[in-house]
Amino acid sequence: MKTYFQVLALYLVISCCNSVTDQQKETEFKSLQQSVILPEKAFQKNIDGKPTDLYTLKNNKNVVATFTNYGARIISLQIPDQTGKLTDVVVGFSGIDQYINSTEPYFGATIGRYGNRIARGKFILDGKTYTLFTNNGINSLHGGKKGFQAVVWNAKQINSQSIEFSYLSKDMEEGYPGNLRAKVIYILTDDNELKINYYASTDKKTVINLTNHAFYNLNGEGSGSVLNHQLQINAEEYNPVDSTLIPMGKPLKVDGTPFDFRKQRSIENRIEADHIQLKYGKGYDHNYILNRSDSDKLFHAARAIGDKSGIVMDVFTTEPGLQFYSGNFMQAKNTFKGGSKDEFRSAFCLETQHFPDSPNRPDFPDTVLNMGESYTSSTVYKFSLNK
Repeated sequence: MKTYFQVLALYLVISCCNSVTDQQKETEFKSLQQSVILPEKAFQKNIDGKPTDLYTLKNNKNVVATFTNYGARIISLQIPDQTGKLTDVVVGFSGIDQYINSTEPYFGATIGRYGNRIARGKFILDGKTYTLFTNNGINSLHGGKKGFQAVVWNAKQINSQSIEFSYLSKDMEEGYPGNLRAKVIYILTDDNELKINYYASTDKKTVINLTNHAFYNLNGEGSGSVLNHQLQINAEEYNPVDSTLIPMGKPLKVDGTPFDFRKQRSIENRIEADHIQLKYGKGYDHNYILNRSDSDKLFHAARAIGDKSGIVMDVFTTEPGLQFYSGNFMQAKNTFKGGSKDEFRSAFCLETQHFPDSPNRPDFPDTVLNMGESYTSSTVYKFSLNK
């Protein structure tokens, strides 16, 4: 059984052989990548007095998903490509230490208590001002200094195709009021769907916005940038942002702008357009307002297609928004589980959510959770092959 490092060493030996073509190298690397087994011991650690571990789900199509309770995060998701070979479409690391020490702490993680940004780390509830940790310039991002991505969740594997993670976020943790009991359940169906169901309750009025921050490359890790991926987002409007990526003003129409993904096109197509919004985000890092009418039903939010693998990912959600992030801040400072670096735009995110800074924007969909109420949210990532 090869470790990641043995696989990487073997790949480097292959790469040094002058008689091997670049195409052969890529094919060999894909083959090696598929044989990689995640080292369980590297995911077994004690953090804040709680043990972490590695958990695996598998369906009858041989799709394999792995998770850790550190951040209730997705570690890998292996999907068959057009040739039938398994391709890991979620980039991530080969052990807990890498997640702890990464310059990008959100790979694959459950995000909370509030996903995305809150302006200047402040919001008001019932006349009281709550102050959050500002970890993104002047703003609070993804729950603050130690959000849900950096805590150990309780884990309960329900069966071979579903797992439940739960966490008690105590009153005033990271500045948020109320003891919040959060739960996320991952289900891997035999239709190649990864279902993510979120639940929460509180003993005091609070705000909440849970999401998952998986970084996807549908061609597989080490396959290059995602700019040639095809993308479609079912949204007529998006939220323009200021230079700190906080929504400003009213929503804008995507029509006639680089933000128009109503029809399928490549991510690369207009990402370098001379547009102030793209300059603020260094690419796409914006909330799309989905064309939904029924908030209780799953809505087809987006579709992405890997140009090399032919793998299709359809996103369905009960959420009103979708954050499209094109990997603009990836800087090749971290090494993924297959040995490649997190190069600029080598992965993308489609995060289902309520809107950024909603606690400060009464015109946005409400993110307040009252005592006695139940928070629920569902998102499905469904995988198939391009026809």
